[in-house]
Amino acid sequence: MNTEESSPLIGAEELQAQLGAPDLLVVDCRFDLGDASAGRRAYDASHIPGAIFASMDGDLASARHPGSGRHPLPSPQAFAASLSRWGFTPRSHVVVYDQGNGAFAARLWWLLRARGHTRVQLLDGGFAAWMAESRATDTAVPQPHATPVEPRGFDGVVSSADVAAGLAARNITLVDARAADRFAGRNETIDPVAGHVPGALNMPFTGNLDARQRFLDAATLRQRWMPVLQHAQQTPVVAMCGSGITACHNLLALAIAGHGNTRLYAGSFSEWITDPARPVVAEEGA
Repeated sequence: MNTEESSPLIGAEELQAQLGAPDLLVVDCRFDLGDASAGRRAYDASHIPGAIFASMDGDLASARHPGSGRHPLPSPQAFAASLSRWGFTPRSHVVVYDQGNGAFAARLWWLLRARGHTRVQLLDGGFAAWMAESRATDTAVPQPHATPVEPRGFDGVVSSADVAAGLAARNITLVDARAADRFAGRNETIDPVAGHVPGALNMPFTGNLDARQRFLDAATLRQRWMPVLQHAQQTPVVAMCGSGITACHNLLALAIAGHGNTRLYAGSFSEWITDPARPVVAEEGA
């Protein structure tokens, strides 16, 4: 698999200059948690020229099953099939984007990195940034030739049992990307149980962004994450959220900041609460 390192981010101007390059693979990851078909409709209406569409539920996650979270990881075989359908090769320069802040596109960024492909970047500011600069769009749906893609497992994934053991041994630092009110258990509208995993720290993914919904620069991200990294010392930072999607945004932010000792708790809070024996903390009165 490709081992060429690249910056985690790319700007609209740089992407525009590379459109049409033979190894470029642009992937539209727009998604709406409350409307599963919204991303595809948005793509069909207008997308970056040459981009293919990735379904969060169909390509970037697998079907929920008993004991899983809301967005389990795709199997290595299913993800390889998606990559094959997109025309992916080990040489591909993959650029991922969503509607704006990277909350959903970061999932594909992480999936590719976790299977060993490092030549992947996220369009900073997403489709909103592309449109703000009045760049060309298209409605044509590319029909790439299928390519042979070997199924590969995902590195850096931890299970609910791993999290429980790591917290008990104090050899992980668990970080939850959900908003502060959901973390506290004050405003849970998605999952049937409110609160957070005992011992988790709250680092809402939105704090990685500036007012334009673009990532903070590396130095500012290092400053934001310094308390977490000081707490972690040499232990892995394990990212979680509600279902393992926006957790990847925190992992991308840490990559920008230059920190690589990270893991993903893919099942996240929605999986943690499937076992009533696992403890949950919520603010009193929440």
